[in-house]
Amino acid sequence: MSVLEKQKCVIIGSGPAGYTAAIYAARAGLNPVLFTGKEPGGQLMITTDVDNFPGYPAGIMGPEMMEDFRKQAERFGTEIRYELITGVDFTGPVHILTTESGKNIEANTVIISTGATAKWLGLDSEKRLMNKGVSACAVCDGFFFRGMDVAVVGAGDTAAEEASYLAKLCPKVHLIVRRNEMRASKIMQERVKNTPNIVIHWNTETVEILGENETEAVRVKNNVNGLEEVIPVKGFFVAIGHQPNTSIFEKWLSMDSSGYLIAQQGSTKTDIPGVFVSGDAADKVYRQAITAAGTGCMAALDAERYLVEHVIS
Repeated sequence: MSVLEKQKCVIIGSGPAGYTAAIYAARAGLNPVLFTGKEPGGQLMITTDVDNFPGYPAGIMGPEMMEDFRKQAERFGTEIRYELITGVDFTGPVHILTTESGKNIEANTVIISTGATAKWLGLDSEKRLMNKGVSACAVCDGFFFRGMDVAVVGAGDTAAEEASYLAKLCPKVHLIVRRNEMRASKIMQERVKNTPNIVIHWNTETVEILGENETEAVRVKNNVNGLEEVIPVKGFFVAIGHQPNTSIFEKWLSMDSSGYLIAQQGSTKTDIPGVFVSGDAADKVYRQAITAAGTGCMAALDAERYLVEHVIS
């Protein structure tokens, strides 16, 4: 394998984690190269109003915030490449990355910030009403639906948590469950069942989300008797899980059964020296821009220390 270039620090991914890692790595003199991947900016690019990130008192649009992150990373010398990393080789102490154009890069440190992608139902109306009442994050967007009826689809802990969170803001939360039971932990199921303004629709499947320029209702079908019902809601939250974008690392790094990379406790170190992970590629609990940015900072600091300890200048 011929190596065409050598880099001290390569960052894979360009959401809040990747850009923050780039800012810290660049300020530390690591001359980082960041590969944006196929979705520059990550999930924030399909997020409209971001009101919960410190430093934006009036709120900001997700794409605009990612543009700010990018400019700040470039200001300190980050080289940003709008390309995808398609393969890695972590065999030796120096890591080999392959780009989609077929170029090979030797990297002393690698920061993985590839994020995760929300799973969707696959409905045309879901795509059409994205950010018009349809969301995959209640903690991010629930605030905008205070005093309105909403629906959540899902049966696991995520759906139970989203429904419980929304129940504090909304008069009625319709929880749409496809089977006659939930996969959520027992304690989460009890919390949902004991919350008076959460209505559970068992054996129910989403047929269509209704509305032209905003969500107005959801049409559901009972899987037992086949009857359809239209439920008026202003918000529709899909909580059927996320898929971490980590498939190219399966051969090399430890991950859980869902594909989330496993970092050493209290750090961003993976089980390969010089390889670090930040953001939603490892975080299946919080999944917020601010927590992703925090771990991006940690990864850059961990990478800097690694380079110092191994006398790589």
